[in-house]
Amino acid sequence: MESARTVPEIARIIKATRKQQGIRQQDLADLSGVSCRFLSDLENGKASVELGKVLAVLATLGLEPLLRPRSSKVGHDGY
Repeated sequence: MESARTVPEIARIIKATRKQQGIRQQDLADLSGVSCRFLSDLENGKASVELGKVLAVLATLGLEPLLRPRSSKVGHDGY
């Protein structure tokens, strides 16, 4: 399982997974219900992409995000 903590790391994993699965960018965009432009921006690490669309792309690739606390120093309010 790969870990990603930054937008560029997430972008790299998405692009690598797409290529490993032999899926063209346009096909992944179509299957995910997003534009090819959005997918290109996502794979290039653009930080302002919409989370819902990112989740759709991840689901199409068979990936899921895992959220967990950064460390035990996180307070009860999450900060």
